[in-house]
Amino acid sequence: QLQFVESGGGLVQPGGSLRLSCAASGFSSDYYAIGWFRQAPGKEREGVICISSKGGSTYYAGSVKGRFTISRDNAKNTVYLQMNSLKPEDTAVYYCAAQSYCSGPLVPGSWGQGTQVTVSS
Repeated sequence: QLQFVESGGGLVQPGGSLRLSCAASGFSSDYYAIGWFRQAPGKEREGVICISSKGGSTYYAGSVKGRFTISRDNAKNTVYLQMNSLKPEDTAVYYCAAQSYCSGPLVPGSWGQGTQVTVSS
């Protein structure tokens, strides 16, 4: 059974940085693409960025280009989201999920519980 545990969220001032972690279990994290998604209050969940099984990244949200990067540590079965130059509009619950490939279908049942990121002064 695929399971993800997200962590690393918190309260940060505008311009600050956070690194989110997505720990996978039940499968090898390098088998699927892993996407980060976010959902702000009152808004639909949106894709942020994805890393393929081979390590290539795909940005889903143009607003994070140049600020967010994604990486994976296959030995730890973990994917990371490095977020720099954070803005208030980045405030959301961040989730990771498995995808067949970046921009491809989600693997059913693979959503984690999310981690809250709040960017505020």
